[in-house]
Amino acid sequence: MANLAAIWPPYRVRIEEGDLTLSVVTDDDIPGLVELALAGIHAPGEMPFATPWTDDDPQTLPANNVRYYSSVRAGFTPEKFDLLFAVRLGDELVGVQGFSAENFALARTGETGSWLGLPFHGQGIGTRMRRAICAFVLDELGAAEITSGAFLDNPASLAVSRKVGYRPNGVQRMKRREGEVALNQRLVLTPDSFVRGDPITVCGAEALRTFLGLSECESPSG
Repeated sequence: MANLAAIWPPYRVRIEEGDLTLSVVTDDDIPGLVELALAGIHAPGEMPFATPWTDDDPQTLPANNVRYYSSVRAGFTPEKFDLLFAVRLGDELVGVQGFSAENFALARTGETGSWLGLPFHGQGIGTRMRRAICAFVLDELGAAEITSGAFLDNPASLAVSRKVGYRPNGVQRMKRREGEVALNQRLVLTPDSFVRGDPITVCGAEALRTFLGLSECESPSG
């Protein structure tokens, strides 16, 4: 009998950069990701996410995470998808790196987002995983641009974006928590502005391109 990766192409994708590995989140990853989230992703009182999911009660956060990751797979179509990668340093799970897009085959644009467990902050891991996902999306999926955003009170995320080559693209007023408005710096990355890191090795890209309807579109090389 075929395993799930054989019939669900996103599960075949694996990106490696040195000792850093990104693989699409599976059910087996969820307990470890829940454990990381419960141990802390950001300092108490801060909120780096537009959807304040880390404010969930510790008793309900695990089940909410299971629902969320299950909905990502259930809603994954060529027209709208979220590629969520479990990030490991060596064998240790450290966080999640995502890329989300709508009508990607036509528009060739999408948004990055990520989080790291608190013990792994300040070690350059966030920059490495962002560079890895951007290299993958630009080179293997043929993106014309990649967007992102961070609240102005999240200097660490903004610093990563600058290192990778994102450029400011306006400021947006957004709801963050109930009754709270925060300023979000919009960002855009293009192939000419991308600051590459070490080379990446990719498995499973061809199957994913076919799954997303990209095989008959413009090639990744442009």
